[in-house]
Amino acid sequence: MRAFLLCAATAATGAVLDACAVSQAKEVQMGVNSAAQIAQQLPLITDPEALRYINVLGDSLAKVTDQRDLQWHFAIVDSKEVNAFAVPGGYVYINRGLIERAQSMSEVAGVMGHEIGHVTLRHSIKQQQKAQGTNLGMTLGCILARVCGSAVGAAADIGAGAMFAHFSRSDESEADEEGIRTAVKAGIDPYGLPEMFQILLDERKKNPGTVDAWFASHPMEEDRIAATRALIASYPPGQLEGLTRDSQNFHVFKDRLASLPPSPDARKR
Repeated sequence: MRAFLLCAATAATGAVLDACAVSQAKEVQMGVNSAAQIAQQLPLITDPEALRYINVLGDSLAKVTDQRDLQWHFAIVDSKEVNAFAVPGGYVYINRGLIERAQSMSEVAGVMGHEIGHVTLRHSIKQQQKAQGTNLGMTLGCILARVCGSAVGAAADIGAGAMFAHFSRSDESEADEEGIRTAVKAGIDPYGLPEMFQILLDERKKNPGTVDAWFASHPMEEDRIAATRALIASYPPGQLEGLTRDSQNFHVFKDRLASLPPSPDARKR
C-alpha cells in the first residue's frame, strides 16, 4: 500500500524496475489502486455530512499548495486508533480517533496539511525509487498483510497506516514545514500542528496503545514540537494575525461523528 505498490507488483512478475519511472499519471494511478484496496480492507466513514466537512477542509488546504492540479480525496478511517496517512496522487486519510482527540479545527487542519505535504513533495515516490535492490515481491506481500507474518485482521490492531509509510525524519520535517506553510496560506492558525503533536505525546504517556500506529509511521519527540513552534515564530508577526484557530462548524462535525455508531473493534475485523 505504500507508494511503490504497483512497481512492487511489476517487479514480482520479472519486469524491469526502471519501467517504474513515475510520471504524474502513474502516480495518480497508484493512488487509485491503493484507494481501492484501502476501501476493501479498512473501515471508512460513509456519512455524507462528515465526509462533506472533511473534504471542504481538505480542499481549502490543498488548493493553496498544490501546483500540479491533482484531484484530491479526503476520507475518515473508522478507527479509534490515532493516525493519518496519505497515498500518492492526492488521497489523504485521517483516523476518527485523531479527530476525536483534537480540540480545535486548526489541529486537524495541521495534520491534514502535513499529509498533503507528503503528497505534494512526492515523498512516497522518492521512497519507491530508493527501494531498488530490495526484495520488492516480499515487500508487496507484507504491505497487503499489514505486518509480515500476520493476518490482516490481527495487524489492524496497530492502526490504519503503520505499514503505509515510514518516512525519514528529514521527510517528516519537510512535511511539517509544508503543512505550516499551507495552513498560513489557507488562513488557518499553524500552531494547531504542534498542539496536536503535544496531544499525541500526552496520549502516549497515558494510553500508548491508541497511538502506536501514529508513532510507528511518524517519528516524533519533544524536539519536533519545539522545531515546529520555532518555525512558526520565524514568520513575520503580521502574517500570523487574524488566522482562524477554531470554528463552530468543526465542533458540529465532531458532534456528528460522535453520533455515529462506535468504531469497530480492530480485533474483530
